[in-house]
Amino acid sequence: MSWASRVRNIRTGAEDRFPVLAELTGRLVSGNLLDAGTRLAAQAFLAAVPLLFAVAAFAPLAVREQMRDSLRAMFGLTGLSDRELQQVLDQTASEGLRETTGTVGAVVALVSATSFSRAMARVCERAWDLPRAGTRVAAWRWAVWLLALVVVVLFQAPLRGGFGIGGWLGLPAYFLVSTGVWLWTQHLFLANRVPWLPLLPGALLAGAATTALGLTARLYMPGALNRALNEYGSLGLVLTLLSWLIVLCAALTFAITIGAVLAQEPPLNRYLAPPSPTEDPNVEAWGG
Repeated sequence: MSWASRVRNIRTGAEDRFPVLAELTGRLVSGNLLDAGTRLAAQAFLAAVPLLFAVAAFAPLAVREQMRDSLRAMFGLTGLSDRELQQVLDQTASEGLRETTGTVGAVVALVSATSFSRAMARVCERAWDLPRAGTRVAAWRWAVWLLALVVVVLFQAPLRGGFGIGGWLGLPAYFLVSTGVWLWTQHLFLANRVPWLPLLPGALLAGAATTALGLTARLYMPGALNRALNEYGSLGLVLTLLSWLIVLCAALTFAITIGAVLAQEPPLNRYLAPPSPTEDPNVEAWGG
């Protein structure tokens, strides 16, 4: 028997014994997950830029300072990259942005940022193989999730610092908050079609992924951002941030999808008992 035949037999035996492996393998080797993560990252970047400028233009000084501290905590910003952030969020820049952007421009920017919410909703629905929720059901959820995400980002500095106690508390607190955010995110975007408990595996995996990448970002991003700014200017900054977002969003896409598979396959489905998708009058089919 050839080596390839032995490998196939081993894989077939493992899949027969552990059916979840067959489903996981099929999901992970498909190109759809990586494509979905890349699209999600692109939408995240297109949402983050107008939101940052909207905060810089219209938020009170205390909010801008809190946002600056949180972004520093998230990416460990120092040197040139920190000065770039300071320039965007300082008082003079906000007055100039307010004059050039205007209220209408800020509203348009915020509305366009909901494309990130829509992309995240599609990731959750595809993970659970559910049809797309109708616009009437989903529209308010896009805006609520986006505003909640801004609030979570705003409080990253005190959260990661353990609310003044120390990083030893900040790390588990960050993991718990991240898990709660992704648990609520799935429940919100699935429009109550899946109970809370089956969403827990995906939330735990997403929380672990964001915690690990959050630690990595503080070590890698400061040097990478400063090198990119020195060598390529603003274009280098854009490419570095987009690359990090692709890694983050791909990890989230895989985590939520793997969590959905684990919750629907033995042995976890015996304890979580996720329901099979049902027809919902407020839900339209894919592509509808």
